[in-house]
Amino acid sequence: MSAQAAVQALPTAGTDPGRAAVICDNGEVLTFGELADRVSRLAGALRRRGLRPGDVVAILSENTPAYLEMIWACRIAGLYFVTVNRHLGAAEIAYILADSEASALLASANLPVHAELTAELTAGLTAELTAGLTAEQTPGVRHRLLRGGPSPGWDDYETEIATAPHYERDTELEGDILQYSSGTTGRPKGIKRRLRPAPASASGDLLTGLTGLIGIDEDSVYLCPAPLYHTAPCMWTMTTLRVGATVVLMTRFDAREALALIERHRVTHGQFVPTMFTRMLKLPERERLARDVSSLKAVVHAAAPCPAEIKRGMIGWWGPIVSEYWSSSEGAGFTFITAPEWLERPGSVGRPLLGSLHIRDEDGRDLPPGETGLIWAEGTDFTYLNAPDKDAETTSPEGWRTVGDLGRLDEDGYLYVTDRASFMIISGGVNIYPQEAENALVEHPKVYDAAVVGLPDDDLGEIAVAVVQPIDPAGAGPGLAAELTEWCASRLARYKCPRRIEFTGELPRSDTGKLYKRQLRERLLPGARG
Repeated sequence: MSAQAAVQALPTAGTDPGRAAVICDNGEVLTFGELADRVSRLAGALRRRGLRPGDVVAILSENTPAYLEMIWACRIAGLYFVTVNRHLGAAEIAYILADSEASALLASANLPVHAELTAELTAGLTAELTAGLTAEQTPGVRHRLLRGGPSPGWDDYETEIATAPHYERDTELEGDILQYSSGTTGRPKGIKRRLRPAPASASGDLLTGLTGLIGIDEDSVYLCPAPLYHTAPCMWTMTTLRVGATVVLMTRFDAREALALIERHRVTHGQFVPTMFTRMLKLPERERLARDVSSLKAVVHAAAPCPAEIKRGMIGWWGPIVSEYWSSSEGAGFTFITAPEWLERPGSVGRPLLGSLHIRDEDGRDLPPGETGLIWAEGTDFTYLNAPDKDAETTSPEGWRTVGDLGRLDEDGYLYVTDRASFMIISGGVNIYPQEAENALVEHPKVYDAAVVGLPDDDLGEIAVAVVQPIDPAGAGPGLAAELTEWCASRLARYKCPRRIEFTGELPRSDTGKLYKRQLRERLLPGARG
């Protein structure tokens, strides 16, 4: 037997097996030949344990080359893979395992939570976690493979791969990510799509067309600075490997290290989030410009709106190679915009490439170009796992879907995303979109990060309150607050400006830069009403 199925998914393993597939910043390197062999054997191990197409495997690990072999093994074997946020607690992880009906868990001993999770699983999923789920929905995790060290209740990951037979293709289906939402506005929900037949070649993969938008091919070197448990880094990195490019993988993002890796490995492409841009731009200029980034051909960013001055700064530094897309874990809509287009239409996230978009008001009426409303997308195919009510409330009579983003379309069909509907502040009957003030604040030279939330107010119903992380913590105080208030007022209408500014050492963000606004608001709520 051979790794034929894995080589079909990763053709470079057959044509150039010695080429580096993954170079990790921790020193690990995996060639395409090694990757295909390990993917094939892990898929064989999962089959040997009885997992069949459509079954669910949960993955809990730090960024490492092994993470990519785990998700590729699931993909070639037609399995759903749940990429679990490694920062969650044991109870939160156990909820996802129960809700997703995962029958196998691949985990890393390097994560402290694994010991606590072992106790949760050994005791069985608690009644609190499984409330509302039937026995059929909670079969339990029957197979546990641990990488990086022995542990009671776990089988050794490396031993399993060493002794497993190569996987022989027994299904036409290709596995897919079963992503859980970040939980920024509530308990995470699983996002599930129908499994589709495996493409006959790399060019037949829909995602290959998306990575092709920025020119990724077999000669590319792609930097992945974000955690693989998020949808975009996971799927873009897998697709990059499918076309034969080398992936440079960061275990965690650091602005200085990202620039060093670009220089050292002659990185040509990468995917970032606006927070990463901000942190690179706010490095000391002499240090930042000392790095050679001339190898870069194209990068893309997404996940959150990018402040206009931050994006102009990146284009001025890296050149007109900074493209942007808008989408979601659900895949409800996909737009794309190049740097030259964006310079003509600052703030736009581009025109739709996959399905038409519609803007509607809260009563479901279509809005004309220029007016802000809820964004609805055609051509989507997903369900929220075990959440029929959420499916119903996010589906229009025509079958279009929304993820709660607000925006507007211009006359030429370019989309401008305003904010999440759940983040909108209504103050004195006027709608305030926090992203506008956040963008203005983060452009201030003394501000490292900023968030704006709505807090209850006896007079106006809600007021906008900014929480700012200054570059110099010693500078926080009334003087900086007054300076930032005037800064916002010089850029925005007064009603859009925060009425109060608080300071913090760090804002609660996910690894991809998404603000946990619910957490932030709850932190500020005691004594908030005035």
